[in-house]
Amino acid sequence: MSIDSRQVAAGLLEAVPFARTLGIEFVEVAPEAEGGVRAVVRLPDSPATHNHVGGPHAGAMFTLGETASGAVVLAAFAPVLDRAVPLAVRADIGYRKVAMGPVLATARLGRPPAEVIAELDAGTRPEFPVEVEIGTEDGTVTSVLTVVWTLRPNR
Repeated sequence: MSIDSRQVAAGLLEAVPFARTLGIEFVEVAPEAEGGVRAVVRLPDSPATHNHVGGPHAGAMFTLGETASGAVVLAAFAPVLDRAVPLAVRADIGYRKVAMGPVLATARLGRPPAEVIAELDAGTRPEFPVEVEIGTEDGTVTSVLTVVWTLRPNR
């Protein structure tokens, strides 16, 4: 699988203006084993996104993680996006510790894309998780997020 990370970043930032508002940066969108995809996105340290204790606001952290998950979905399912729309179904986030400074979110697809596409081809509306770790640039995990996505067939 070949992934044009610049195209994924540009497409996502065009479709989701709020990610641009927060200044989210795309570090990497890359293939993994079994057709999987990994995306790494970065939230720069900015007083505009701080909370009352000086770290990134919980909403900014969630948006960072959801943006990383969306990049994974766009990259993994680009071949079928002409016939299906990706939609987030639900999400669960756990805040473990306060993050300080710039924050990175690393997202990975939770199921092989071929399985998901087979379900879509069979006429069902597949659901699949994207697991995200959010942490500081030194690798300290501060939050974990799971976003469950679906591919809604176009009618």
